[in-house]
Amino acid sequence: MRLNPKAGKWLFVVLALWFLMFLCLPMLQLLTESWQENGQFSGSHYRQIIGDEKFRQAWFNSLNIAALSALSATVLAFLPAYAIHRTALPKPFKQGLRFGMLFPMLLPTITYGFAIIYTFGKQGLLTQILHTQIFSDLYGFKGLWLGYTLYTLPTAFLLLSNTFHYLDKKCVLVSLLMGDSAWRRFGTTVLQPLVGTLAAAFIQCFFLSFTDFGIPASIGGKYEVVAIRLYTEMLGSSPSFGRGAVAALSMLLPAVVSVAMLSWLSRFNAAMPHTQTTVLPRCVWADYAWGAVSAMLVLAILSPFAVILIVPWVQSWPYVLSFSTFTVWDVLTTPNLTAVYRNTLWAALFTALAGTVLSFSAALLRERMALPRAGKIGIEAAALASNTIPGMVLGIAYLMLFSGSLIANTLMIIVVCNIAHYFATPYLMSKNALEKMNQGWEATAALMGDSWLKTLRRVILPNALPTLLEMFAYYFVNAMVTVSAVIFLAGAHSMVLTGKIKELQHFGKFDEIFVLSAMIMLTNLLVLALLGGWRYWRQRRQIPTSI
Repeated sequence: MRLNPKAGKWLFVVLALWFLMFLCLPMLQLLTESWQENGQFSGSHYRQIIGDEKFRQAWFNSLNIAALSALSATVLAFLPAYAIHRTALPKPFKQGLRFGMLFPMLLPTITYGFAIIYTFGKQGLLTQILHTQIFSDLYGFKGLWLGYTLYTLPTAFLLLSNTFHYLDKKCVLVSLLMGDSAWRRFGTTVLQPLVGTLAAAFIQCFFLSFTDFGIPASIGGKYEVVAIRLYTEMLGSSPSFGRGAVAALSMLLPAVVSVAMLSWLSRFNAAMPHTQTTVLPRCVWADYAWGAVSAMLVLAILSPFAVILIVPWVQSWPYVLSFSTFTVWDVLTTPNLTAVYRNTLWAALFTALAGTVLSFSAALLRERMALPRAGKIGIEAAALASNTIPGMVLGIAYLMLFSGSLIANTLMIIVVCNIAHYFATPYLMSKNALEKMNQGWEATAALMGDSWLKTLRRVILPNALPTLLEMFAYYFVNAMVTVSAVIFLAGAHSMVLTGKIKELQHFGKFDEIFVLSAMIMLTNLLVLALLGGWRYWRQRRQIPTSI
């Protein structure tokens, strides 16, 4: 039995109007702007962009560095994923590995470059400790490679870790009984089932690296990438909305190819839904080896971010290393910092609340309501579109469509842009959760005389609460760290912390940047701790979650 079709109809209308206004129309405006010059139809902008040698070189640079970074992130992420799921290492150690791999998600990408410079540069923290510079000439290719790898490692790790969870460990026992060599057993029970996920991780990391703006903005140097070219076309010395629209649309090409390849690669995913807990024979030296390598990787990931917590408390890095509270106090007493931080919190909170409601409602329509096939296809298409459009492209589209409107330069436009940009993942999370729920709950509730709203409140929502908390956390954290769209949408009264960081970059105030970055990181950690504590408290109370 499905939920009330009348309620579903109205809910579908609301969602359709929302996506029409905040996803379809902005992209249509972007496409229209690319073909217009002086109010008339023209292809001159396309000819200018395609004929621009610097733009073509930036495109090649983006493809090159994104591919290398995706490869390194995928290979490195495999190590802790294997250590967590295929070794008998202590559980607290595995939890520490997982936290370390996901830690970079708590910070804006524009901070990565500054952290790398202050760690590996000539006067960097690690350089001072080792008395040697590991990486020379960080501005450019090497810096981008390090930054993109750090940025995409959590995504690759999550994808691989999730698939590892569903791989049947009994295959290892069968391989042992058949007398397979260690390399053959590793290939048939680990690598072969992970082929689809490894390829998907590479493609996803490539897409993230290709479209990121924060890292090249901080450490790109003269190695120009397409995201910087797009920023220059829109906000440079001679900006052009038309050329900027063409540059933005060009960024959709790898995104479309990535999504198409991900759909094709899904057929290679291991389908093992009935896995059981299986204790594998333990090889102590192998477990310690995987643990040691993974621990060194996590240490390498965390080390560049240590400067964020160290440099602001030093009087003058790296010349006067005595302890000082001047920088931190100076930043915290900045006249407009309170307003900027308040804007950031409100934007993240409204994004998380409204985004969770919107994406869960879409999944509810898709999985638990009597929606026509065309409606279900429309919801899936909206999710696919939001996953395809880079944040910079969406921000430019909003700038073109809503410039001069009531929501221009307000927190509202930032919130709706964040919701549209990050919609796909929370939607898929809630969709998967609703798929696994008993389809007979609504029928049982109807026999008891409950309305669909009461069924939703008493049955569906309590069972979906863990997923709802994860969706809220995903939206909140990403809204706190996003920078790509904010640089085009934030105004004087709607400035957020990531926009303030970009502003401070122009004045070379890197100590202040680290203070703001630490505020973002600590806020994210606090929210995640509160959500985790609430979930643990509910589990301890053993609140009934089903009928």
